[in-house]
Amino acid sequence: MEFLAILLPIFGIFAIGFVGQKKIGFDTKTISTMALYLMSPVLVFKTFYTTKFNLDYIYLTIYTFALCFALIAVVYVIAIFQKYSNAETCGMILASSFMNNGNYGTPVVLLLFGATGLDAAIILMVIQQLVMCTVGVYYAAKGSPEGNGIQSALRAVRRMPIVYGGILGAIFQLLHIPLSSSVTEAIDLVANAAIPTIMIVLGMQLANISVKNLAKEKVSLSLIVKLAISPVIAYVLTLFLPVDHMIKQIMIIMAAMPTAANTTMYALQFNTEPDFVSSATLISTSLSLATLPIVFIVVL
Repeated sequence: MEFLAILLPIFGIFAIGFVGQKKIGFDTKTISTMALYLMSPVLVFKTFYTTKFNLDYIYLTIYTFALCFALIAVVYVIAIFQKYSNAETCGMILASSFMNNGNYGTPVVLLLFGATGLDAAIILMVIQQLVMCTVGVYYAAKGSPEGNGIQSALRAVRRMPIVYGGILGAIFQLLHIPLSSSVTEAIDLVANAAIPTIMIVLGMQLANISVKNLAKEKVSLSLIVKLAISPVIAYVLTLFLPVDHMIKQIMIIMAAMPTAANTTMYALQFNTEPDFVSSATLISTSLSLATLPIVFIVVL
């Protein structure tokens, strides 16, 4: 029941966007652009400014990037056998290689491990944000029908304000630059609103999806990669990292989280298989209610 108490509010936020889109109708791309370019950079700045750096950052950074690129490699193998187009491959990468470590994974870790585990969860969340706003944006732009391949993708990454928000936050922390209470309050207001806004956008996009046009085979393959293969790869990676047992458990559990909501925002922004990515996010989140307890039994 405690686990359901964490999961149900997440679905409640999805439902707000879903009902709003059905009843009123919104320009979802405009709202996602606002969240991506105005709100998310503030959230990342706050995270990098307030989270203290330590040696675990190095190991967890290596782990997060290694897991991401391992999953991308798996998707490329699938794409070769399935003969996917560039857009389909990039959409599959967005749906399969990035996990919801923020508004889903972090509360779960807090429930399982308490405040001690929460520190490691926050570190993973920060690094995962960095991976998504660089590698994730790269593949979202690469798969865009309006783009021109790698050059367009690299240009999109350079223009992402989230990256600069993280760099600025880290500089402010390392140089011990203080912020006034009024500035801190303004940052908190915007940062706290970013994740719910992103999830409301996801609900809006889900309202536009036709079940009849759902790519069932692609979604199924994405779910296998995200919910089954990802924690297995994570377990293998933890065997080579000098971190304590609890952190290894957290790393595996975080890898088993469903598709990140941010990927839907990127897919929508760059028009890279947005319906497919949104479907994978919703279905993987729903199925995680059944798959995560299995991971808990094996890992804990």
